[in-house]
Amino acid sequence: MLDRIREWERRTRPADPAFAAALARRWAELPDVVKTPGQVLGRFGVGCEGTHGVFPACDLACTPCYHSRDANRVRVDGAHTRAQVQAQMATLQRLRGPRAHAQLIGGEVTLLPPDDHAESLLIMRRHGREPMSMTHGDVDDDYLDRLVLGPDGHRRLDRVSFAGHFDSLMFGRRGIPRPPDEASLHPYRRRFVERFARLRREHGVRSFLAHNMTVTPVNVGEVADVVREVGAMGFGMLSFQPAAFVGDDRRWREEYRAGDVSADAVWAQIERGAGTRLDHRVFENGDVRCNRTAYGLSVGPRWYPVLDGDDSRDLRVRDEVFRRLSGIGLAATPRPLLAVKLARLVARHPCVLSVALGWAARTVRRVGLRPLLRHGVRPLTFVMHRFMDAADVAPAWELTQQGVLSDDPRLRETQERLAACHYAMAHPETGTLVPACVQHSLLDPKENAELTVLLPMPTARRRNGTR
Repeated sequence: MLDRIREWERRTRPADPAFAAALARRWAELPDVVKTPGQVLGRFGVGCEGTHGVFPACDLACTPCYHSRDANRVRVDGAHTRAQVQAQMATLQRLRGPRAHAQLIGGEVTLLPPDDHAESLLIMRRHGREPMSMTHGDVDDDYLDRLVLGPDGHRRLDRVSFAGHFDSLMFGRRGIPRPPDEASLHPYRRRFVERFARLRREHGVRSFLAHNMTVTPVNVGEVADVVREVGAMGFGMLSFQPAAFVGDDRRWREEYRAGDVSADAVWAQIERGAGTRLDHRVFENGDVRCNRTAYGLSVGPRWYPVLDGDDSRDLRVRDEVFRRLSGIGLAATPRPLLAVKLARLVARHPCVLSVALGWAARTVRRVGLRPLLRHGVRPLTFVMHRFMDAADVAPAWELTQQGVLSDDPRLRETQERLAACHYAMAHPETGTLVPACVQHSLLDPKENAELTVLLPMPTARRRNGTR
């Protein structure tokens, strides 16, 4: 009995010592340039993670495409995927700590058989990861049913997270193989959300949905409309990625470094669609030259920030979150256990409750009680990820590996951004982590070339029995 009490006391401690230690290591690794008051890494999370080399193939064609040119010559193999996910998650858990958000990413995730897809998600969860499946969104109800339900018809996944990538630069989507513009994709975006609403109704499976969109000079003028229309569809996150010169150079069609697709220009388009200023300095995820994030609440047609960066009282809330909630792991902790952890936290630090109540009162005043009662509240986050060109990453990473900090301003910036990377990938064979831009720029081509030998595409036999 005493052992059970001790175990319960340990599990319900507000801060997980292992997670707190992982956060401390992450903070120590960050370059000084990103150790700002709003920095999330090392204070509240260790960053995002992703898989690589687990299923490189995709059945859509994109311009640009971040996959190397050999990606579609690799056979999708469920056993390979599961083994690689297992090895990579174990390395991430050992090096990055007991919990994090991780993306099941490669080519198109729904090319995996549903059983292998589901098992990969369960493997990720067993390693303390909250998984998100990355898809082009051209998926049907039957696949989703077979994903969340086991062969016996019983539910095996209580919740799923999917990021659907929709933009007019993607070719081959069923029903609209060559979309003329972003607006023509709105019915497909809406249908994607409706499929997961059906999962909730019919099977009780909860979901979180993100929307991804690549931005080039061709479609940057449509970003604001996408924000207005898609923001009301039910996605919890809208993420925009200005295109970079990385991946298959046969798919590079435009000048991706023009002024109208700069970080400031794209963010201004997102703000235009949101109808308000989006303060990306309240919370920072890594280097703001790579990532901009605005967390908020959608109430009817309007969007409100979770915290107002111009209000010192709200900034105190942020500081209290970093100080008191660090190490709890809100997203990955089961709700009943989280409730006990928070209750113990409030008992130890009653000021947390007063700070939270003050924030709630200010939020109600800003939004208005009538709109809250009429429309309810839906969390909605805006994100911009600005990837780096392979031509910059290669020399910068080589210098970093040598322990040399470049005097060249462009390479120095690239090195700083790589050091503060929010998005890491694991290499079990070396026991190391690399930034995603390094993986896609430098390592994917060799890795996928090797996979074409390990997992070659099937070759059709001629009628006479020869190949």
